[in-house]
Amino acid sequence: MLALKSENMRSNDDFNIEFAGLKLGHHNFEFDISETFFDDYNYCDFSHAAINIDVTLIKKTTIMELNIVARGNVRIKCDLTNEPYDQPIDNNIDLVVKFGNELNSEDDEILIIPHGEYKINLAQYIYELIVLSVPAKRIHPGVADGSLKSEILNILEDLKPKENKKTIDPRWEKLKKIITNK
Repeated sequence: MLALKSENMRSNDDFNIEFAGLKLGHHNFEFDISETFFDDYNYCDFSHAAINIDVTLIKKTTIMELNIVARGNVRIKCDLTNEPYDQPIDNNIDLVVKFGNELNSEDDEILIIPHGEYKINLAQYIYELIVLSVPAKRIHPGVADGSLKSEILNILEDLKPKENKKTIDPRWEKLKKIITNK
């Protein structure tokens, strides 16, 4: 079955960098990412995304060095309360592009592309950079600072185990003093 793309959805070809005509030296590229970018990957954890991608490409005679920086935010749901919140994204990766006999992208930091290739597609690297920037445990900032008022938080507080302070046998206290006085 073919998936239909919406008008707002960008083609993965929009994340190509054609390096064949570029002079040696520094080159800058910029991409804007929205939640529709993740549709190609069937990734639906973000209800909103506004991320700016800055790419610095340093073209040298035999290799290229890329620095990809992602900054912005994505709207996700808290693991505790299921309340949506904006998670800041601020991360970067470095990628070295070399030329070889065949495509090899098994290494996270080195991409080998065939001789004669004139462009590289950064869509997969951008996707991984953004998704891996989101913490594994997603906690609403209001939970951490106590400002979020939620029925679920009240229920969790009621279910929290009560502290039971047991009285310690005084003989154990005397033994602890003997051990620590040595």
